[in-house]
Amino acid sequence: MTHLQVSPFSKLAYGLGSIAFGIKNNGFDYFFLIFYSQVMGVDAYLVGVALLIAMIVDAFSDPLVGYISDNTRSRWGRRHPFMYFAALPVALSYYFMWNPPASLSGNELFPYIVVMAIFVRTLITVYEIPSSALVAEMTQDYDERTSVLSYRFFFGWTGGTMMGFYTLTYLLPSTNLSNGLFNIQGYGQMGLIAAILIFTTILISAIGTHNFIPQLQAPQIREKTTLRLAYQEIFETLGNRSFIALFAAALFGAIGTGIATGLSYYINSYFWGFSTSQLGQIALSVVLSALLAFILSPKISQILGKKRAAIYSGLLAFTILPATIIFRLMGWMPENGDPILFPVILIITIIDVGLIITYQTLTTSMIADLVEYSEVQTGRRSEGLFFASMTFIKKFVQGFGVVMATTILTVAQFPVGISPGEVSPDALIRLGSYYVPSVVSVWMLMIFCISYYEVDRSRHNDNLSKLKRNNQ
Repeated sequence: MTHLQVSPFSKLAYGLGSIAFGIKNNGFDYFFLIFYSQVMGVDAYLVGVALLIAMIVDAFSDPLVGYISDNTRSRWGRRHPFMYFAALPVALSYYFMWNPPASLSGNELFPYIVVMAIFVRTLITVYEIPSSALVAEMTQDYDERTSVLSYRFFFGWTGGTMMGFYTLTYLLPSTNLSNGLFNIQGYGQMGLIAAILIFTTILISAIGTHNFIPQLQAPQIREKTTLRLAYQEIFETLGNRSFIALFAAALFGAIGTGIATGLSYYINSYFWGFSTSQLGQIALSVVLSALLAFILSPKISQILGKKRAAIYSGLLAFTILPATIIFRLMGWMPENGDPILFPVILIITIIDVGLIITYQTLTTSMIADLVEYSEVQTGRRSEGLFFASMTFIKKFVQGFGVVMATTILTVAQFPVGISPGEVSPDALIRLGSYYVPSVVSVWMLMIFCISYYEVDRSRHNDNLSKLKRNNQ
């Protein structure tokens, strides 16, 4: 089960499964708010509330899914039964989310939004948490875990990016008569294509990692397990300083992500004045960012260690792009329509997003290292629980970030149902002025929290040695 080196095929199969999660995230993060508020006519605050409700419902199921996965005994192991089960239901739910009933319009869609968002987010959890937890079982090596996860983040970001690029370029193209973002049929076609890809990649990953099942660790045999005992063990497992540091960092990071992604198309379309074709190029450029992170993550993990590498990459990642908005407000950036503006923002975005993916890869690898740290203390392996808890806080709090994004739009008195280029300069100035301090503040709090993480390479190797002695 220790597998110091994981084969490239196994890394590939493991990584491909994250395409489903990447597509789901891309839809929720970049299209959901603008589709239902600007296109379908639902009040922006109601869209934010719907997302918040769905995230809260979904988030509370995450630790339970992780715990159940950790303690499942079957001939297909602890993880794969959930992975196979989720494939079809989550694909169908995602399709219907982008194809709402024609009989509903405006705020009448609110209950439908809530129900479909809950279905999609909860069902993807049933797949993603057991799938993510596999990395801590595939290898115990400090650096190899980062290498394996670099595949997962590469395909997760690339999958979502390619779906976004295809949507903007071919399904929502702008014409001389209309802005492509208002094409209802294009969103429906996106839902169909995305549903097929989600179903296919989940099955490919499950089948591709199926051969690991005999080598994965089985849970301890228990006489009985009650809900009270389950939550008692959950809190006991999660009660260590390093996990709390990562948990708090994830909390602030999720708020910042909710703000940034919720307003991404507002910033690029309205603030910078980019066309949907240019938005598609920005989306496609994330493939280069993911490739940068794929190469960079394992190398700086080996050189600096995961904690220091995460802090350094994070400090750069979460300040570079917001700085361009500050420069625009100060009159230091080219005006909208200037030929040099788009290439400048594109290059900065590639570097910035590459550093963000690097940060995410490193912090996820840090979560995997908590498995042995916790096993030394509790005697239990809780891969699913650790990954579920981090997913829980991201989902639970990111909804507040989306609500903050809609609040920024409201406070900035940003007009509804208006095309880019028609917004007043004052509204754009207010949007940028409220956006930057909000998002940068929470991201800096995230970096501060992660500085309290304690499991470095030496301590991880000590934990492995202790577990080896205990098992002899």
